[in-house]
Amino acid sequence: MNAAEATREILWNISYSWLMYALLVPTALVAGFGIFRKYRIWKLGKPILRFDRVGERTKLVLQHGLGQQRTARQSYAGTFHLMIFTGFIVLTIATTVVAIQHDFGLQIMKGSFYLYFQSFIVDVFGALVMIGVGLAAWRRWKSRPKQLVYTDEATWILVIIFIISLTGFFLEAWRIAATDDPWGHWSPVGFLMSGGFDALLSDSEMQALHLYGWWFHLTLVFGFIAWAPYTKMAHVVTAPLNIFTANLDGYGGSLKRIDFETAESFGVNALADFTWKDLLDLDACTECGRCTAVCPANTVGKALSPRDIILDLRNLMHASEAALRSVAAAEPGEKSPIIDDDSAVRAEALWQCTTCAACMEACPVFIEQMPKIVDARRYLVMEEADFPEELMATVTSLEQRGHPFPGTSFSRIDWAEGLDVEILGEMEDPAEAEIVLWVGCGGALVERNQSTVRALAQLLNEAGI
Repeated sequence: MNAAEATREILWNISYSWLMYALLVPTALVAGFGIFRKYRIWKLGKPILRFDRVGERTKLVLQHGLGQQRTARQSYAGTFHLMIFTGFIVLTIATTVVAIQHDFGLQIMKGSFYLYFQSFIVDVFGALVMIGVGLAAWRRWKSRPKQLVYTDEATWILVIIFIISLTGFFLEAWRIAATDDPWGHWSPVGFLMSGGFDALLSDSEMQALHLYGWWFHLTLVFGFIAWAPYTKMAHVVTAPLNIFTANLDGYGGSLKRIDFETAESFGVNALADFTWKDLLDLDACTECGRCTAVCPANTVGKALSPRDIILDLRNLMHASEAALRSVAAAEPGEKSPIIDDDSAVRAEALWQCTTCAACMEACPVFIEQMPKIVDARRYLVMEEADFPEELMATVTSLEQRGHPFPGTSFSRIDWAEGLDVEILGEMEDPAEAEIVLWVGCGGALVERNQSTVRALAQLLNEAGI
């Protein structure tokens, strides 16, 4: 047989194929409304510029959205996620090719392309999806790491993806066996399954199974597409969008500056005080728990869980959409507080954050957990004067003396006594300084640190700096 002749009949055994397009319309409408519903909430947030520097942002999406660099850091989870992710891409491309040939009459599925891609590669990646789902199921149902969130929704997502993949192979096997496809062996999984069906069923029985199975498979796929935006599977859209709109100026932990001259309030204690990017962050969370797993406070048994703060805020956001709308429209209405022992964020957990930004560095979809925690703390301190008793002496010293060490008797330049060190504030033109050694409160005012700072200054002088 000539490989150039290799092909198969599109939609073999399927009548009324127009019906699938009739079903596609409500599917697209339901799915589209799910995404629009989220967007409708995001736009209620305060403005922030996150669509500049398109080249850098596109590179970030290619690295971490398509390339899965952060996801791959955990080998087991990264492996099965890559299997499912790449499998979905390949199967989507294959389905698109079928639709193009069927709808526009372009003879794409033939020859080497049909054999190598549409048959062999598609079969392999379809199998990888099933293996990936199996690995994910084992992790979720057997090994059960504490960092995950265990819900019925997550279980059903895995079950439905597995059934979709399995029924796809059943359809392929029934077609190969019933038509005695001469190119069937190029589809290894379907070909192996077809041998078993061929021994048990007649051609007419397999044809009937194929017909009913095809419509079941289609309905399940469309149902999953319609349902996905209302589940954690919405991250297929929200994750790349969130990566694209990441903070490029130090996305490992930079904080928003406060303009004390113009700010009407300080910090955040309501969803309406967040930016649209903050609200997008909440919907982008995939519940993977990597942020909490690397949080040093959580590791030692404290109440702080960056993942739970994001998820609780997300639940509050969707439960209080009407309140958000009234605030955005400047209509009378109360802002629902987010800091409350019975609300989304517990004050105790806020003060346990060390602002190390490990959560942000670990997040595969670039959620900014730490700035939200800091903004909530800023509200407690600057609006409510509410902070742990242990901080009272520090805050009082900052207000009265400009540093956090109430017991020190040192000035900020005592450490430099006897050293050949220029003080920036004493220079005629500070702009002439090429390098500035910022000593900070800890280096200048804590006696045990002063020897280290002096040694560093002496080394810099020896180096001619």
